[in-house]
Amino acid sequence: MRYLPKSDSERREMLDVIGLRSQEDLVSYLPSEVRFNGRLRLENGKSEYEIIDYFKHLADENANGYATFLGAGVYNHYRPVLVDTVVSRGEFLTSYTPYQAEISQGTLTSIFEFQTMVCQLTGMEVANASMYDGSSAVPEAAMMAVRITRRDKILIARSVHPEYGQVLHTYTQHQGIPVEEIKYSNNGRVDLDDLKSKLSEGVAAIIVQTPNFFGILEQLDEISSLAKSKGALLIVVFTEAVALGLIEPPRQADIVAGELQSFAISPSYGGPYAGIIATHEKYMRQLPGRLVGETTDAHGGRAFCLTLATREQHIRREKATSNICTNQALLALMATVFMTIYGKQGLRELAEQNLSKAHYLAARLPLRFDAPFFNEFVARTNGRSPEQINAALLEHKIIGGLPLGRFYPELDGCMLLCATEMSRRETMDTVAQAFKGGRA
Repeated sequence: MRYLPKSDSERREMLDVIGLRSQEDLVSYLPSEVRFNGRLRLENGKSEYEIIDYFKHLADENANGYATFLGAGVYNHYRPVLVDTVVSRGEFLTSYTPYQAEISQGTLTSIFEFQTMVCQLTGMEVANASMYDGSSAVPEAAMMAVRITRRDKILIARSVHPEYGQVLHTYTQHQGIPVEEIKYSNNGRVDLDDLKSKLSEGVAAIIVQTPNFFGILEQLDEISSLAKSKGALLIVVFTEAVALGLIEPPRQADIVAGELQSFAISPSYGGPYAGIIATHEKYMRQLPGRLVGETTDAHGGRAFCLTLATREQHIRREKATSNICTNQALLALMATVFMTIYGKQGLRELAEQNLSKAHYLAARLPLRFDAPFFNEFVARTNGRSPEQINAALLEHKIIGGLPLGRFYPELDGCMLLCATEMSRRETMDTVAQAFKGGRA
């Protein structure tokens, strides 16, 4: 909102119009016991130069110049300058909510392109216009599976992001939907024997993540076959979207739910981000959130509209597929611009950089699991605590990995590390030295 200062003469004129003698008269009706009669401890006003200098000194306290090896669902990737150039345009960066959505053809076009790119990325046939984030997309996908199968039990791999699992429990605990965890095996993948023992014809969905929370690629073919044998749906989750530039799309899935933060969305203290749900056309009517479709206008030209809007704002609450009543259009636009800039080949090259750098670092550290991984992996700290190693790295302006004991007591003494295209070889050598117990 613009600030328009008033002169003393303008204030006097306004008081005269309403019949008051002073500004004090505006609050004279307030009891004295609730009025502040002291003097506010405010500094005198500053000039423009002084204000800029003040905030510059505050900004200098930020953690600029730190290298980071912390992933765990939020990844440090390069953000092309063009992304902010596009999304900062007034047509997109606005507080206006297009309640008459079809008037905003530019916005609908960008969302339609987003949906198309997500389908190409995931190997699915239809995608929604985005969700709040990956952690809300996963339980929404689970609720979708419950509606489709008319069953009420969910199996979720223990190697799915633990906080995604916590949000799922928040959704299910008061709906009478039991959620059971599937163990991970010694190589960090889903324990197929444990899955077989827990899978029954009452299971609505199996939720697995690839790359999983440990960075490991799951065996989707085997898991999909087991799900189909009992009529359960397979929900495949991802947190690191860059991996989809290199690995096969999860076509074995019935529903794909994920997070697009890696696509030019700043880590930014944990949000806001952009989640997605994609699925097959036969399940389209059970998709939560918005869906933009292609149509024709009155002149027969190509146009876009909101379609199958089965949200509680549009239809009866008890018939709605979700009570989420918005989406992340601006963040989805960031991801769309990112995918457009890189293209298929560029995204593949980016993924290859991540793979190469992570494996360079992993080759110098003691690993906990031996299964194939993308750009994250679990390393043993061998006698030193993860916190000690991270403290040593901070002295060199390096943010270390995630101590896994926080989520997995059995992995106390292990650390989850991530390397991206932003990781420098000399910095990775410093991390390796810290693990050896020498001076980082």
